Amino acid sequence: MRPEQDAAAPQRVLDAIRRDIIFGTLLPGVRVTEAALATKYGVSRVPVREALRALEAEGFVESKPYAGSTVAEIPLDDAEDLFAVRGVIESTIARRAARRAAAQFAADAPSTQWWSARRALADILDDGDRAVAADALADLPELNIRFHLGVAELSGSASLAALLRQISGKIEWLYAADVDNRGKQSWGEHRLIMAAIDAGSEAEAERLMAGHVGSSHRGYMERFAAPRDADGGTAHRG
Repeated sequence: MRPEQDAAAPQRVLDAIRRDIIFGTLLPGVRVTEAALATKYGVSRVPVREALRALEAEGFVESKPYAGSTVAEIPLDDAEDLFAVRGVIESTIARRAARRAAAQFAADAPSTQWWSARRALADILDDGDRAVAADALADLPELNIRFHLGVAELSGSASLAALLRQISGKIEWLYAADVDNRGKQSWGEHRLIMAAIDAGSEAEAERLMAGHVGSSHRGYMERFAAPRDADGGTAHRG
């Protein structure tokens, strides 16, 4: 099949480039060209062009006239906003998930859909534990976003799940950037959140999720925020 005949190429290329950015195969500031990416992913320039437009809209790529496209960096103020939005969305999700879990366990039998989602989360947690034990931290970013999206599914709120999905790529990017620093501790917090949800403790699930996101926020900013000089300006690291 010629590249132009691959109907799945646009989405496949979009996903592949996004993942290469998230996991640092394509580093911030690196110039990316349609020709080079087409060769790398074995497609024509058309799906690459579409992918770059989509990634620019998502904030992963920056394009300038006559200068081409480069991999973006996450500005610190953008990271601040992402963590703030995520904190509100995910603490609400955790509360809703705990409320729904209480209703499921109070019923004669949990619904098939809910129970399937809960078993999937158990598998994700086990996979993450094995990755931590094996020091395979590169596996954690994907497992992390799957866990959080899984909790959103347990909440039963299609609106909240959709909102979280919209920023999930950026969340995974932030997590991957800091996984060596906080990955193991962060992963361990997931079991505590899940225990509160299973117990139907709405306030505790909300508190733990808010703390989880808050700790990730502080850790990221401490690691990547430039120190300020005595006059309050940003000092350059070098």
